Amino acid sequence: MNLYPIYKWLVYIPGLGLITLVNFLGVMLVAPFSPRLASRWFAGMWARELLYLVPARLSVYGEENLPLNPSYIVVANHLSLMDIPILYGWLDLDLKWVMKKELRKVPLIGSGCAMLGHIFIDRSNREVALKQLQDVKRDLEPGVSILFFPEGSRSRDGTLKKFKNGAFLMAKDLDLPILPITLTHVDTILPPDGMDLRPGSAEMIIHPPIGVEEVRNSSTEQLRDRAREIIATRLDK
Repeated sequence: MNLYPIYKWLVYIPGLGLITLVNFLGVMLVAPFSPRLASRWFAGMWARELLYLVPARLSVYGEENLPLNPSYIVVANHLSLMDIPILYGWLDLDLKWVMKKELRKVPLIGSGCAMLGHIFIDRSNREVALKQLQDVKRDLEPGVSILFFPEGSRSRDGTLKKFKNGAFLMAKDLDLPILPITLTHVDTILPPDGMDLRPGSAEMIIHPPIGVEEVRNSSTEQLRDRAREIIATRLDK
């Protein structure tokens, strides 16, 4: 008999609500003084607790490829809604992610993300989206990294989709290195569609960055294809 659905409804979902509320209150108290501390203390804790409570296990490889305190354009494949807590909870970066504007309406999470400086983009209007990204470039502080899912949406079958150019244009505009991340098996914990949560194990592989010199000397398309090639190498294993 599978007892996990009982655990999910009686333990995980109430626990998720409590964790979200407690950490949202922490963000509200700290973010007006230091969004960076609020992000690492409370939002990072929230992200890790989401995975621990499943319960699920994450193996992280390549942490030696992440020097302290630089800014990056972070690009990762997208398998599940659980990708964001994994990246946010285990990457030791002051990380802002680019998300669709509809997530701004999610109770607590949307408001908390806005206070922490995450970036809401109107994907339905290209001109508005470009202006929003221009504003991001203008306001970006040193030491902040920006997360993109260059596929644009979650992969429904686990295969790596074609990458869009936005992340790589921004890397060139901001003169920042690109940090490719491969996520595997996250969709076995939470599938790309629905809420069929289940215990499991996932992996996050931090690849060596594509350095600033290569970013400067490569076209947007070359950077896009290079990052996709790096991420795909660990999906094939």
